[in-house]
Amino acid sequence: MKWSDFFTSSVGKKLIMAITGLFLITFLLVHMGVNACIFNDLSFIDPNDNGDMFNRAADFMGKTVLIRIMELVLFLGFFLHIIQGIMLELQNRSRRKLGYEVAMGNKGSKWYSRSMGLLGTILLLFLILHWWHFWIPSRFTHAGLEEPISLSNGRVSHDMFNLMKVTFTEWWVVGVYVVACISLAYHLLHGFQSAFRTFGLSNSRYLALVNSIGFAYSIIVPLIFALMPIAMKLGWVE
Repeated sequence: MKWSDFFTSSVGKKLIMAITGLFLITFLLVHMGVNACIFNDLSFIDPNDNGDMFNRAADFMGKTVLIRIMELVLFLGFFLHIIQGIMLELQNRSRRKLGYEVAMGNKGSKWYSRSMGLLGTILLLFLILHWWHFWIPSRFTHAGLEEPISLSNGRVSHDMFNLMKVTFTEWWVVGVYVVACISLAYHLLHGFQSAFRTFGLSNSRYLALVNSIGFAYSIIVPLIFALMPIAMKLGWVE
């Protein structure tokens, strides 16, 4: 079999989904760590932080050459994951056009496992909105970032913390982000363990460990992401 035939086959598509999925899971952990720096401004941690810790982290991520290069790899990973996901969804739908004589429901698989296409579409739409709110202004237009600020480390940078506060002044924006985080949680619940199964993990003991780690990751990471816009809107960090 040619390599081109392998990567266009069902097994090849699933392998690409697994590789890009694990890469994106790693990215989410890093992204969460950077964004969680806003919580350093909480009154019981450092009420005088005023977003300095987050702005220093954002400045480092935005001005480090290696990380900027990795952004391109990240976007490639996103697009490959999305394209292969769409292709797999269409392929699966074409195979079950007639449907089942008796609906299996959750006896056959969890509803979120059967709804990965829908969850992925919600996340894609959210991703476009998220890029519009933060990535495009920070890298290109600088809308809302016209006044540079001095950081505690002596560097001059954009006030991304203030941009977050302005963005999350509207409840509908906060709502969209929370819905996206809920979709992400369900997407990860299936995707985390599915990726390891694709790589051939079948040992029941290790599979149980992976499922436990995946469950914890799928709850904790989206929850922290969801708390960020909520904390901004409710004034917990300001």
